[in-house]
Amino acid sequence: MDPFMQAAIEEAQKGLAEGGIPIGSVIVHDGKIIGRGHNRRVQEGSAIKHGEMDAFENAGRQPAKVYREATLYTTLSPCAMCSGAILLYGIRKIIVGENETFMGEEELLRSRGVQVDVVHNATCVALMKQFIADKPELWNEDIGE
Repeated sequence: MDPFMQAAIEEAQKGLAEGGIPIGSVIVHDGKIIGRGHNRRVQEGSAIKHGEMDAFENAGRQPAKVYREATLYTTLSPCAMCSGAILLYGIRKIIVGENETFMGEEELLRSRGVQVDVVHNATCVALMKQFIADKPELWNEDIGE
C-alpha cells in the first residue's frame, strides 16, 4: 500500500479510537508529510475540524508554492468545506481512499483543474461503513444532514 495513504488511514484510526469520526488526511510535499490530521469535530467540539482541515492546520503557514506542489491524501471524498480549502491553497492533486460511502465535491475539484484519483481502498470503505452503521446520527451531523 502507498505509505502516504497508510498514514492517512492511521490518522482515521486515531480519530475513531478517540471517539471521533474515522477520516484521516496527510499533506505531502517533496516526498515528506508536512501536515497530518484527522476529524476532530467530536473531540474538540469543532464545527470545522474535518480530517483535511486538521491536516492543513497542522501543516501551518507554507509558501503558496509548497501547497501548489503538494499532494493531499484523504481517506474519504472531500466535502464542500474541505474542497474549498484545497482550492484556496492551490493543491493540484488529491488521492482519495474511497467515495463509496460519501461522494464529496470531486467534480468541482476536477472542474477547477485538480487531479482527483480515487483508489477504492477496502480499509477506508470498511472503516466508514462500520462507523455509519454504529453511529448514524453522528455521521449525519458531520455531513450536515
